[in-house]
Amino acid sequence: MRMWKRVLLLMFVAIAATAGYYGYSFYQFAHNIQEPNVIRPAPPDGGAATKAAEIPEWDGEERVNILLMGVDRRGMKNNGLPRSDSMMLVSIDPASKRYDVFSILRDTYVDIPGNGSSRINSAIVEGGPELAMKTVSQFTGLPVDRYVITDFEGFKALIDSVGGVEIDVEKNMYYHDPTDKGIYDINLKKGLQQLDGNKALQYVRFRHDATSDYTRTERQRKLLTAVVSQMKSGTTLIQLPSILKEVTPYIQTNISSMDMLRLSALGLKLNTAEPGNYQLPPMGMFRESHRAGAVLIPDVDQIQSFIKEKLEPPAEEAVSQTNSTTDSNENSTPN
Repeated sequence: MRMWKRVLLLMFVAIAATAGYYGYSFYQFAHNIQEPNVIRPAPPDGGAATKAAEIPEWDGEERVNILLMGVDRRGMKNNGLPRSDSMMLVSIDPASKRYDVFSILRDTYVDIPGNGSSRINSAIVEGGPELAMKTVSQFTGLPVDRYVITDFEGFKALIDSVGGVEIDVEKNMYYHDPTDKGIYDINLKKGLQQLDGNKALQYVRFRHDATSDYTRTERQRKLLTAVVSQMKSGTTLIQLPSILKEVTPYIQTNISSMDMLRLSALGLKLNTAEPGNYQLPPMGMFRESHRAGAVLIPDVDQIQSFIKEKLEPPAEEAVSQTNSTTDSNENSTPN
């Protein structure tokens, strides 16, 4: 009997130590990525960046919208802010356990509050991530007050830290990048394969298709979905502390530690089988123009109606959720 007591005690100590280690790793990660790891807070002219707004604590029940930005810092000087090379708005609904991803084409010509009209990817240059969120919120009609930024190296580090990701590359892809001595050349073969960080970056950067950025954003959403599924696997969860350590220097966010903890818990429950994947602006909801170069002039009202329609559950699903909530409340009522 004493032997079993000792075994149980050792098991308890081991579990407690493991939980403590994971908790400490997550806390360190959540704290460190709120530092300006990727971009500095002030714009290149030396003025003040858009003031960071106070973010109300997320209750874990309301829909939350997070702006993901990938930036290209190559050739940037210390005083410069990079344009966002890619922008994705992730909208998460805790009630349905569903998330929707909206890729925003970087040549979309929109109003940037306080700075006139320009390509949407220049908002971050004019006023940092705060102005980028404000611009995207005005464009989509959704409240956007949380962001995550990474760069090329951060993207590669994330993919490598989870052991790569399996992707069916739809065709041969080749492009010689004249900058950086060919470090960012693209050379992929068609077919199902495991992509490491370098190859995954090539996959999402390739834009030399007949439809250019339209197809590129499809690939970005495809890879994001694959990464989300990979992160939920048991093996990846075991490796979580080392993954967090690897990607910390390349990620910047304004999401609080507590909100990050709630989002992580929700992430394990999300339905990753059929996420909503959309392009903004959708085909037919913009016109092309050569104002300030080739840009897309969006029909903002039509786009906001499109987004609202995609985020609202079908009538039967809404009724089902309401009934489920009612049943839950009745079951929790004391006798």
